[in-house]
Amino acid sequence: MGPFCQTGLFDKKLYRKKTYNVKRKRFRLPISLHFDKIKTVQDGLIIRDLGLTRYADCLAYQEELCAQRQADVIADTVLLTEHEPVITLGVRMADNKILAMPEDLRRQGIEVCRVGRGGAATAHNPGQIVMYPILKLSRLRMGLSDYVHILGQIGIEMLRCFGIRAEWRKQTPGLWTAGRKIGSVGVQVRKWVTLHGIAVNIYNDLSIFDAIVPCGLKGVQMTSVWKELGTAPSMQDVRACLAELCRHYLTGLEGRSDE
Repeated sequence: MGPFCQTGLFDKKLYRKKTYNVKRKRFRLPISLHFDKIKTVQDGLIIRDLGLTRYADCLAYQEELCAQRQADVIADTVLLTEHEPVITLGVRMADNKILAMPEDLRRQGIEVCRVGRGGAATAHNPGQIVMYPILKLSRLRMGLSDYVHILGQIGIEMLRCFGIRAEWRKQTPGLWTAGRKIGSVGVQVRKWVTLHGIAVNIYNDLSIFDAIVPCGLKGVQMTSVWKELGTAPSMQDVRACLAELCRHYLTGLEGRSDE
């Protein structure tokens, strides 16, 4: 079952965000792969750069890949994307707190989606990098807690590459720097195959988090690479760094890129 989404019209002229000189492309979902046409799984890790996506479309694509990975039709896959403005609500319903009125969100073009990942409310928008690994944990001989820890480590090392010293907090899962939250982790596992993943703020407009209580944490301050340093890397550099870290942490093989 896909997400329940309340839809707003995403209009870049209405959406309040800083302007950066970054080219983005809208991702169109590929033609579905058919189980009967692919007989073997290729070794290595597939990394797909989806560009800018609508959240519900990307989640449907994740679910399709998850089913294929469960059946060993495809290899372990990592999706890299940015999302159009969206607030997502996790399974911890009591912690899903939205502060803005629905009509205000619709006017700003911000969708609201209920999904099956762990955690509480969070937000995505352009300038935030999101990574969705579709992995068979049994192949990696990895438990769920180990996997979540590795996601955090990938985020920490990526931020270190760009001058941010971040840490993982076990009691309040996510990436933190100088007491401010810069990244969020929320995962789901179906028959030992993972969905959802990690989101890190690079140069996105942080005002979207004013509409929620991020991750159910009252008083939390959200930050980004841009806010901390006054500058930020390009998304191309961020994606390249994440691809190398994924190949290091998520497979013992060299991996390959699928563009």
